[in-house]
Amino acid sequence: MTDQVIGCLVLIALLGLLVFRRALGRLFRLGLRTAVGALVLALLAPLSGWTGLSLGVNLFNALVLGVLGVPGFGLLLLLQWAVR
Repeated sequence: MTDQVIGCLVLIALLGLLVFRRALGRLFRLGLRTAVGALVLALLAPLSGWTGLSLGVNLFNALVLGVLGVPGFGLLLLLQWAVR
């Protein structure tokens, strides 16, 4: 490939990043919050025998915690209680 083609591809990629900057930022933030939710679930898992609160460490629970935060934790506990 020539330098001009590579330059055009880099320019197109940069323009794409500029156009989708807000969406990519939101997606990054969601991923970060989901990772924190999974970390909280993983930290609470060893305490489940002592506290009686046992939630699985999975992507759905981590997403709920990432999007809703502490109210999401309560929602997951209520959902678990209603199913059992």
